[in-house]
Amino acid sequence: MASASHLGYFSERKGRRANVFPAGILIGAALLLGFAAAAVVFGQATGIGVIKHRTGAPVAIRDIILSRGDQDTVIVTDAATGSEIAIYKKDTGGFVRGSLRAFERMRMVAKVPETAPYRLIKWQAGTVSLSDTATGERIYLEAFGKDNAAAFEALLGAQGGASQ
Repeated sequence: MASASHLGYFSERKGRRANVFPAGILIGAALLLGFAAAAVVFGQATGIGVIKHRTGAPVAIRDIILSRGDQDTVIVTDAATGSEIAIYKKDTGGFVRGSLRAFERMRMVAKVPETAPYRLIKWQAGTVSLSDTATGERIYLEAFGKDNAAAFEALLGAQGGASQ
């Protein structure tokens, strides 16, 4: 079998110019990258156009343990005292129950124990976050709506949340 150089393809291309990538596209891409870098530097230096999530200092902190009980109940206990804060039966506590499923999945993937506590924090700005102490994940609950954030804020109880 003859090689590609002997099939006549290369001999027909002699004298022709090779296809080159258009210089305009390369120049445009370089200008776009330069503009993006300059915009980031400008934003960081001046603060213009930068969105920052300002939460302030923590107002209330409570470490909680979310676990499943008999008949598909979700039990919320205080990690420090071991006392039960709330029990959600099968058809109640929709957002808390859904969050538990999501966190169980994250912990399963990260291969961390399910008994590690979650940290519930109410911030000075009024936002509420839920942190997983085992994986380091933090979720600001207002992203899911004020009612859903209030469901977790109620678990803070006398420490700064709504009363139960």
